[in-house]
Amino acid sequence: MSANRPITIDREVEAPAAAVWEVLADGWLYPLWVVGAARMRDVDDDWPAVGTRLHHSVGNWPVLLDDRTEVLEVLPLRALRLKAHAWPGGAAEVEIAIEDLGARSRVSIREDAVEGPGVLLPKPLRQLVIGPRNREGLRRLAFLAEGRGSPRRPRRG
Repeated sequence: MSANRPITIDREVEAPAAAVWEVLADGWLYPLWVVGAARMRDVDDDWPAVGTRLHHSVGNWPVLLDDRTEVLEVLPLRALRLKAHAWPGGAAEVEIAIEDLGARSRVSIREDAVEGPGVLLPKPLRQLVIGPRNREGLRRLAFLAEGRGSPRRPRRG
């Protein structure tokens, strides 16, 4: 891996690519899988079209900051490139890719700071924080997609 490239975290998901995309395309689900997002305030009508935004809050109550995430590029069912703002920390660019494996899929995420104080930290140090956060985010995304893409299991007890 190049020292100039952010690390890529990937995960195999026991759901088809369409189920993963369904979660990504529902902006109201953002705080359920994005670590640090606390709540949604609004979702632009055409989400996830290029230029549309999610209006969310980050942090924990009572210290919540209102911010936004904007779509930079979209390939439906395959990829989403976002610019996530996190004042006062700046902004990060996030690339999410979905590989269709039939009944399963592989999802990868790559993120790095692009604006603000975060870019002042050495990239290896930034990635020490970003990597585990994205690993957990993919785990949450997988749970949501697997719940949508699999037949419902009967509840026990």
